[in-house]
Amino acid sequence: MTHDDAPVGRLLSRRDVSTLLGAVGGVLLTGIGVHPTRAFAETRDALCIVRPEQTEGPYFVDERLHRSDIRSDPADGQTRAGMPLVLTLRISRLSDGNCEPLADARVDLWHCDALGVYSDVQDPGFNTVGQKFLRGHQITDAAGEVRFVTVYPGWYPGRTVHIHFKIRTEPAARRGLEFTSQLYFDDALTDLVHAAAPYEAKGRRTRRNQDDGIFRRGGEQLVLAPLQKAEGYEASFAVGLQVA
Repeated sequence: MTHDDAPVGRLLSRRDVSTLLGAVGGVLLTGIGVHPTRAFAETRDALCIVRPEQTEGPYFVDERLHRSDIRSDPADGQTRAGMPLVLTLRISRLSDGNCEPLADARVDLWHCDALGVYSDVQDPGFNTVGQKFLRGHQITDAAGEVRFVTVYPGWYPGRTVHIHFKIRTEPAARRGLEFTSQLYFDDALTDLVHAAAPYEAKGRRTRRNQDDGIFRRGGEQLVLAPLQKAEGYEASFAVGLQVA
C-alpha cells in the first residue's frame, strides 16, 4: 500500500512534442497552486523532450530551508547516514522553440532517509515532527542550475526508491508556476547501494520501478544516471518548463 496520491499532469508523446514546438500558445497560470500539464527536458541540440509531472505525495513540508547540503537536521546538526549523492538540476523554460535557463526559480528537494523515514511528518510508522533532515531548497542561478548534497534514498512499503522535487517561480505570489515531480534510479544501482550499511538494516525492498504505479506513469523519463565518484555518486538532470 502506498501513501502517495495519483499523479497529476499528463505525459505527451514525441509526436505531441513536435506539434507543440511548432505551435503558438502556452499554459495559463492563474490562482494558487496551479500546475502546468507539460514539462520538457533540455538536450544537447536544444530540442525539448517531455518530462512528466508526478504527484507531490503526502510528505511535502514547505520548510523554507535555503541550503545546498540537506543531510543534516538544523536543530542538532546530526547528519543522516547514507551513500553521498550530489545532485545538480538544470531548469530551463521553453521560449520560441528553444530551452533557455530559468533563473531565480525556487527548487525544493525532499526524500526519505536510508531506512525509509521522512522528516517533520507523522506517519503510522514514525513521528519525526520538528526534525528537518533531507529537506531544503535552492534558487536557480543565471544558468538555471541548483546543486544539492544529500544521500541515496532508502525505501518504504508501497513505493520504489525516489526523490521528490518542486519548482516554483514567485512562490509567495498568487500567480506563478509550480511544477512537481519525482526522480528515480536504475534498479541494479539501487540493489548495489542497498546491499551495504545502513540500508541493509531495512531488509530487501518490496517494490521495484516497474511495480510502482507512479513510476509506470512516465517514470522511465525521470531516471537519474549517477556517476560513481571517490565518495558516493554524482548526477545531473535537466528539466524544461513551458512558462506563459
